[in-house]
Amino acid sequence: MRNRTWLRLLPLTLVGACATGPETNEAMDGPIDLATLDGVFSDFASDEGPGCAVAVSRDGQQVLTRAYGMANLEWGAPNTGETVFEPGSVSKQFTAAATILLALDGAISLDDDIREYFPEMPDYGEPITVRMLIHHTSGLRDWGSIASIEGWGRTTRIHTHTHALDIASRQTALNYEPGRYYSYTNTGYNLQAMLVERVTGKTFDEFSQERIFGPLGMTKTQWRDDFTEIVHDRSVGYVRGDDGEWHMLMPFENVHGNGGLLTTVGDLLKFTHNLDTGEVGGPEFVRLMHEQGVLDSGKTIAYAGGLFVGEYKGLREVQHSGGTAAYRGFLTRFPDHGVAVSIMCNAGNANPGRLAREVAELYLADAIVEEEAAVEMANIDVDATAVAALAGGYRDTRTGQFVELIADGTSLRIGSPGGLELRPVGSSEFAAGVGVRVTFEDEVAADGRPAGILDTPVADGVRIVPVGGFDPTPAALAEYVGEYHSVEAEATYWVALEGDGLVIGDRYGETEPIEPAYADVFTSGGTTYVFRRDSSGDVSGASLSQGRVWDLRFERVR
Repeated sequence: MRNRTWLRLLPLTLVGACATGPETNEAMDGPIDLATLDGVFSDFASDEGPGCAVAVSRDGQQVLTRAYGMANLEWGAPNTGETVFEPGSVSKQFTAAATILLALDGAISLDDDIREYFPEMPDYGEPITVRMLIHHTSGLRDWGSIASIEGWGRTTRIHTHTHALDIASRQTALNYEPGRYYSYTNTGYNLQAMLVERVTGKTFDEFSQERIFGPLGMTKTQWRDDFTEIVHDRSVGYVRGDDGEWHMLMPFENVHGNGGLLTTVGDLLKFTHNLDTGEVGGPEFVRLMHEQGVLDSGKTIAYAGGLFVGEYKGLREVQHSGGTAAYRGFLTRFPDHGVAVSIMCNAGNANPGRLAREVAELYLADAIVEEEAAVEMANIDVDATAVAALAGGYRDTRTGQFVELIADGTSLRIGSPGGLELRPVGSSEFAAGVGVRVTFEDEVAADGRPAGILDTPVADGVRIVPVGGFDPTPAALAEYVGEYHSVEAEATYWVALEGDGLVIGDRYGETEPIEPAYADVFTSGGTTYVFRRDSSGDVSGASLSQGRVWDLRFERVR
């Protein structure tokens, strides 16, 4: 085992709400009610299931630490404020910090072409810069999504950085030209961890311990670069199985930088406070960590140095969420009010963002009440019949993905009856409180519906156009039956008729139905399959698009 510095505490016996350290519990207008706070975590206050730990700081001083549920169900060990969890992609801000520190050292430039450090990566005609890796504007496909398409998704195989780089270097195309759009991709953050190692000759953990964890007193933080290593006080991740019982789900892999941080809620607060003070890194480090990405169009996006910069109920907020295997995490900071909240859970059904913001509201109640009215959306009188006329299928013109809008009275929902609600804020404009807005154009298509422009904090005017329904006959469905191969994913899929529809299967025998969406396009869950035809009109291939992979090509081989 590598030599680490650890702070060891005896486990506490109170499961419902384990409190560790000093608690002032002061909100902006006085003490908070701990019973109310414990109520936020009532679903996790049991000795029969996993739970969460939470910590709060005011102006850098930790004022509350509480824990709920069990860290290890087999041993009956409860979570405490010193329990080690993984916060998933909350880890990305630490990776961005390491990259930025390296740039401030003069060892690299954020505007360097990544092929200077990764000559094995293809030349896509335009350079991908280190800065683009930080801001998710590189166009690189997410390696984990490609691995899943291949049949070996995350948690199913011991993935390493060798695998991640191999998959990335096999991609002959990008999601889009570098800098044009935003698409969240773990690949860019794994590459940053590897870049630090190639430039410094140190492991990513060694560099992080020397430059970040050690100087900030984060004594229980490390990278999970060897999942077999013994880590004191580590919780086990759990999910509910089909049998209704808790089952372990752990990130048994060695990729890190995208996630893979092992830490405590208290250590997370030490790091996020440094993003205010610059004690490590200085003012330029703080500036670069909060520098938001800018697309080629000139749009400034919400993503900065592993951080989302935005607002919550009228208050400036800097945050990031995360999930890996059954672990969940959320770290948020309200810089204008000096309040920060960190939450980590070992329960796969936890929503750490909701939990963290409910806790934050206890400390920021007055500020939120004062600001809420200023950001409340206007209530526009809209005819439900007019809203219903907008419902139906649309095509994302960037990715070809199918988007369904469902009418719900005077609102629209994206994707499903329980999907994101878009409320009317104008005669042809709908919005959600998370900064998502759809503006419909005046000109209508043949079916009477207009195209829309979808804007989000990270998207730059995505045009969605209406598409007609698709009800192919059995003879028409037979045209798609065959075998399709992708060199980039090293995957072969086959399409077959089953009953009245089509199923798609992989080489491991796993199948799922695909549903007609629009002409030559089928969907399954969040994946869109666009079948391509040659000059003779015969189906010759297909393209697969999903959240983090756009237009992955498959050629028909049989």
